[in-house]
Amino acid sequence: MPVPDTLEFFIDPGRCIGCQACIQACTECDTHKGQSMIQLDYVDRAHSTQTVPVVCLHCDSPTCAEVCPADAIKRTEDGIVQTARKPRCIACNNCVLACPFGVPKMQTKMNLMMKCDMCYDRTSVGLKPWCASACPSQALAFGTREEMARLRPHAKPINTFQFGMQTIRTKVNIMVPRDSAVEILDVTAAMHEPTIGHEMLNDVFEPGSDRGDA
Repeated sequence: MPVPDTLEFFIDPGRCIGCQACIQACTECDTHKGQSMIQLDYVDRAHSTQTVPVVCLHCDSPTCAEVCPADAIKRTEDGIVQTARKPRCIACNNCVLACPFGVPKMQTKMNLMMKCDMCYDRTSVGLKPWCASACPSQALAFGTREEMARLRPHAKPINTFQFGMQTIRTKVNIMVPRDSAVEILDVTAAMHEPTIGHEMLNDVFEPGSDRGDA
């Protein structure tokens, strides 16, 4: 059974409190072999303790799959980009280097690329992924857009990213303040133009943004 169209994954970076509950919960997924497929990164460690969960965004046109010479990475009909298939993965690291979001990780002991598959054994039957179930601040959430609009009236989801001339649409949504002008996250501008990058971060990581709404 595919993931119901009405249920979507939402990341609200401003709500992350760095507790790592999501990382611990991720290891419990039956498809992960005890490995955590997500991580917490510091946004600007020199100036802030703000962390953000790094979860696969499940691109509509996944670069990781496109550069795989062994055709080991598959995308399901409902848009979930899965861990490389063991019989085909040659541990070449192409996917690790190519992903614009830095998500795939090579598990050297198994010679296998593993990544977040949105707990497909759960979400394919309408259950929340473990990370969203365990997150105490709901920085990671799984539900309908209508539900998110009700719970987060001051935030809106976006799922379009710009890398140079390449526009990437994803299945996973990033929440930003509703009154923000951001409709497409220009990652290239954020990396190469410090002023633009900090303005973008301020839009996404607005201090105290609606953390008490849900």
